[in-house]
Amino acid sequence: MVIAGQMVRRSGVCLDSVVGYGVDSGGVRTSEVAARAEVNVETLRYYERRGLLAQPARSASGYRAYPPEAVWVVRFVKRAQAMGFTLADIEELLQLAEGGPDACEAVRSMACIRIEDLDRRIADLRSMRDALAQLVETCDLPRGRRDCPLLHALNPECNDRDGARP
Repeated sequence: MVIAGQMVRRSGVCLDSVVGYGVDSGGVRTSEVAARAEVNVETLRYYERRGLLAQPARSASGYRAYPPEAVWVVRFVKRAQAMGFTLADIEELLQLAEGGPDACEAVRSMACIRIEDLDRRIADLRSMRDALAQLVETCDLPRGRRDCPLLHALNPECNDRDGARP
């Protein structure tokens, strides 16, 4: 029930948004966006500076009042980072998300590049894993008969096995 511009419930009076009073700006405060998106408040401010997150309106008391979709944007950024996209890539992805029919092809191209990068990194990690396994196998040998494939994997230019540096 509405009485004199206020929303009334059985349990009492509930303030409705009153223009100019700043009771409810309709926005979501910084701490709430951060909590919902599971990030630090400083992350939001950084994303604002980078242009990934639009500058929010300010309430009458000076608090940031983010639109509800800000949580979606921050979660999108975090998921894209987890997939290996850089913040520059993510900025482009966000722009493409607002784009037209050609956006899908551009996103596909970016994803293919990211897949190639991940394949290279996976190959490097497998090489490191194999080197560690070989090192573990030689750990019980006398020092003079040990081979340290990990050191060779980290520095492929170093072929001198007696420890001399190139």
